[in-house]
Amino acid sequence: MISDLKKTAEQKMQKSLEALKADLAKVRTGRAHTGILDHVMVDYYGNPTAINQVANVTLIDSRTIGVAPWEKKMVNAVEKAIRDSDLGLNPSSQGDLIRVPMPALTEERRRELIKVVKHEGEGAKVAIRNIRRDANAHLKDLLKDKAISEDDDRRAQDDIQKLTDRYVAEVDKMLQVKETELMAI
Repeated sequence: MISDLKKTAEQKMQKSLEALKADLAKVRTGRAHTGILDHVMVDYYGNPTAINQVANVTLIDSRTIGVAPWEKKMVNAVEKAIRDSDLGLNPSSQGDLIRVPMPALTEERRRELIKVVKHEGEGAKVAIRNIRRDANAHLKDLLKDKAISEDDDRRAQDDIQKLTDRYVAEVDKMLQVKETELMAI
């Protein structure tokens, strides 16, 4: 019962860590990668659709992403979706290929991105602490129902706290790596 609770808490914390990893991958450095456009939605015949569902997204070079819509009439819609996204990108179409150049990062923009990264990290830490709170509340309920002893409760809470500390440290490590990556010129 307690081991199931700990295992569930650890799985949820791991998912929070994976979500943070995915969010940090979206914060771009000076180099282009196709994952940046993963969450851009295109108006595809009235339905919001992910860009990789209506176009082929590739790297042309280290600073340019190429987007080739599968239907010629979707070029303008895809270009507009990229421009309107909050990524700060300025695409230009050449026939049926859309080129998305990645602007070089200024010092000021790097600092802004670090703030975004720290905010994402804080959100992940809050999620991990909420998982700890939920697990501890569940333990209290088990103690109240006399399903576990006070010693078991205290030991389980200590284990959950150690788990929380480990995952929070992992978040800090990920943030440090991303911050170093952003500040590298």
